[in-house]
Amino acid sequence: MKHLGLRLFFALALPAVLVVGWWLASADSTDVYWPPLRTILTAFPDVWTGERLRDDVLPSVLRLSAGYASAAVAGIAFGTVIGSYRRVRAACEPVLEFLRAVPPPVLVPVIMLFAGIGDTMKIAVIASGCVWPILLNTVEGVRAVDSVMSETARSYGITGVARLRHVVLRSASPQIFAGLRQALSIGIILMVISEMFAASNGLGFTIVQFQRSFAIPDMWTGILLLGLLGVLLSLLFQLVERRALGWYRGLRAASLSRLGSPPGRRSRFRVTDRAQPSSVGPPRARPLETDAPLRLTRRRRSQ
Repeated sequence: MKHLGLRLFFALALPAVLVVGWWLASADSTDVYWPPLRTILTAFPDVWTGERLRDDVLPSVLRLSAGYASAAVAGIAFGTVIGSYRRVRAACEPVLEFLRAVPPPVLVPVIMLFAGIGDTMKIAVIASGCVWPILLNTVEGVRAVDSVMSETARSYGITGVARLRHVVLRSASPQIFAGLRQALSIGIILMVISEMFAASNGLGFTIVQFQRSFAIPDMWTGILLLGLLGVLLSLLFQLVERRALGWYRGLRAASLSRLGSPPGRRSRFRVTDRAQPSSVGPPRARPLETDAPLRLTRRRRSQ
């Protein structure tokens, strides 16, 4: 219970300090573009009603989910193939480096030419940016699979889909989840950017409409809602990650326990290779087997 309280304190301390600082800094503000925080918080429940959440927030979340899921499937699939075969990796590496260097917002006009201005374009923009961290982390995770583990699986006849599922993907899953975490933040950014072009609903569209109509407090409420959405998605991702990587956390804990206490907290009992002399009683005699050859030699000489 004490550790839970400390974790909650450290998790909420910095946000509370930032909110208090924002409140004090903007309390007496008369700038149109920098309204007081109390004005923004007062306008929040009036702006984001149930109808607006259904018409603007829900479509944005659905597009983000579709683009993110598409990027995850494509990134993990292609990353597994590229990481497993050296020749495929050598052939694809120049093209991947070129495509990765192109910013996804630049591709929005190009994607609009082929996918139109509907939801397909927005999903494609989100997927085009989220796929790269997932793909590259999957490639590195597959390349780092332990060769001894692979040979052991082959010796036991674990091949094909079973080897891919239980050896390759399981070993690479920590790095795959690292790429998925990076892709989540990129997806939220691209969700807003894609909705600023030829859109009729969504969070990005609504925030731009507030800005164009000079409803500045309402615009700030949209920015706050984006931040809250990012926090909720991050918490949901952490729950899924803990569930999927429970074996990895347990393996690390077991490895640390086998290594013993850290250098700063050594155990009171020290195990050494050589036996220490006892402080009570006489020292133990050497085994009889070590003295037997010497006594036998002396008897032969005396005879």
